[in-house]
Amino acid sequence: MATGSDPSLEAMLGPQLTAEQARAIYEQGAEATIFALLTLAKLIRERQGSTSSPTTPSGMTPVYEKPTSRKRRRQAGRKQGHPGSRRAAPVRIDQHKEHTLDACPNCHGPVSPCRSSRRRISEDIPDDITPVVTEHTIRRYWCSRCQQTVEPTVPEALPGSTLGLRVLVFSAWLHYALGNTLSQIVEVFNFHLQLKLTTGALVQMWYRLQEILFAWYLEIQMQALDAAVLHADETGWRVGGKTCWLWCFTTTDLTYYLIDRCRGSPVLKKFFKRHFAGTLVSDFWGAYNAVACAQRQKCLPHLLRELKKVDHYHRPGGDWPLFRKRLRRLIRDAIRARKLSAKKRAARRQRPDQRLQALIAHAWENKHARRLVKRLRRHATELFTFLDHPEVPFDNNHAERMIRPAVIIRKNSYANGSFDGADLQAVLMSIYRTLKQRGHNPIQTIIAAVRTYLKTGSLPPLPAKSTELG
Repeated sequence: MATGSDPSLEAMLGPQLTAEQARAIYEQGAEATIFALLTLAKLIRERQGSTSSPTTPSGMTPVYEKPTSRKRRRQAGRKQGHPGSRRAAPVRIDQHKEHTLDACPNCHGPVSPCRSSRRRISEDIPDDITPVVTEHTIRRYWCSRCQQTVEPTVPEALPGSTLGLRVLVFSAWLHYALGNTLSQIVEVFNFHLQLKLTTGALVQMWYRLQEILFAWYLEIQMQALDAAVLHADETGWRVGGKTCWLWCFTTTDLTYYLIDRCRGSPVLKKFFKRHFAGTLVSDFWGAYNAVACAQRQKCLPHLLRELKKVDHYHRPGGDWPLFRKRLRRLIRDAIRARKLSAKKRAARRQRPDQRLQALIAHAWENKHARRLVKRLRRHATELFTFLDHPEVPFDNNHAERMIRPAVIIRKNSYANGSFDGADLQAVLMSIYRTLKQRGHNPIQTIIAAVRTYLKTGSLPPLPAKSTELG
């Protein structure tokens, strides 16, 4: 029986298939049953719009199997009428070159000079970059008060190190801020900068840099606890081949990373050493409920994505469409109310809460609706905080944006091999990210701070936000 091309059998398969028709296919034999199952699987894949399993992560799906993305709704770049953005012209000219012609480049005929000429500026790095090797002669002196020999400090390198501070800070910036791997950094120094390095030497230097800058790491934590609005998020991390978690606590001008084995409340108790007087913005992960804080704001786009997820993977019926419509409209109306004037927003402030209570009080039959109602009831006072405080956002996008650089580093370097390396990762990644948020040159800032530490024995305070950023 050639079931692969039976049009009558193909016509029966689909949502309209009845029990009698299914029994008839089964009675035709194993070939007909196999063909029916394969045809139904193909219909399901086509309906989902993808040939991959719904549970397959996007990164594991081959590029050629992914569906074609929809066309962008708007053109990329700035809107029409905005001033252009380009590099500023160099303020210094280091050398001059004059270009002449002996023959026409097109016909190779003779040419005669004109009175006009034009100028063009190019900026490049030197062809031959040679490291500067410095021999330090350190004079020793006798101190009659201390009764010992003393000598001046060398602020260009760490004690006992043959590599300067710029190599140390620049290499750490490449790894912990940009996500370059150790082998890539070594190749840049060995072949382009003409400075021979090994991975072991780099890692040992970074551990020493961590010890010096650890006070800044603690300072970032204290400033985060004093913030008015704090965003929190977490993602998976690997340490020694075992699953751990990278936590991110961030504001507009600082980011604090923490790597731990736990994804529960013990980590949050480790970070929140005292009552948090500001607003904590997070998703609906249950561990955040253990934080003692003045008020909270849950991420509303997470609710909208949950509605979309239920529709896509479960396709529920019953009263789910009505629940989804009412909740989606409630969230979108609340977000639009944020754009109203303060007077109008205050006059309509009670409406979202009243609509939410009515939605919770309704006896929903669908299991997904009942599950989300439990979440809404638990966080009823934490959904519309942004309407009372304009500085509080209705989403947790800032934490997701700040955790994304760490995710890229995780993809490039496969996280850490030990917990000492994980602590080093968290400390230096937090410092480099915070300095960037505050508008400082991280390399110059850290070099200056380490030089001060070598001269005085103490690290200067963490630089505040640059005045150029406003």
